[in-house]
Amino acid sequence: MKRRDYLKNIGLSSLGLAVLNPDARAMEQLENANGVPKATALKIPGGRTKDEAERDAKLMAEVFLNKHELDTITILSDIIIPADKKSGSASQSGVTGFIEFIVKDKPEFKTPVRGGLRWLDSESNRRFSKLFTQITPAQRINIVDDIAYPEKAKKEFSQGVSFFTLMRNLTATGFYTSRVGIDDLGYKGNTPNEWKGVPADVLKQYGLSYDD
Repeated sequence: MKRRDYLKNIGLSSLGLAVLNPDARAMEQLENANGVPKATALKIPGGRTKDEAERDAKLMAEVFLNKHELDTITILSDIIIPADKKSGSASQSGVTGFIEFIVKDKPEFKTPVRGGLRWLDSESNRRFSKLFTQITPAQRINIVDDIAYPEKAKKEFSQGVSFFTLMRNLTATGFYTSRVGIDDLGYKGNTPNEWKGVPADVLKQYGLSYDD
């Protein structure tokens, strides 16, 4: 099974929660060229109140994660959901901006995310004497493999496991509520089609025609 398919299977529960959760609106706000939240990009979808829109604009303008932290999230999210022949990667869908917004929208995520990013750099420094953003792709996978599978992980990696689980859930939620992710799922929803009227053979069955 391909990594994307595996993550799709384990991520759908997160998607289900996201669809029912008001925080799913975040991806609507972040569909811009760079996937980085901008207060000026805020739109008010139907059913939104002015207070909600103003709150979102305030959150988008707020700065919490620094550039290095955002760069690390971008790299990690693309390890979780890489690009393939069918669609783009997590970061290409705007997941970095989504996670930045959610961390500000849900303050209880601030410490786990920032603490996890620091753990990742600390572990990278311990193994390779460089920050996570500076090591090779193979070295990154060396670390990720130790924290991506909770049932197999060693006890000393418990903080890394908790962080990676959170990042995987946020990445899957962000990706599969973005246009890129929805297209990847093949979900059509209530897609409008062209109504051409009752088929001629049905009309004939009832002795009718468009000439009547």
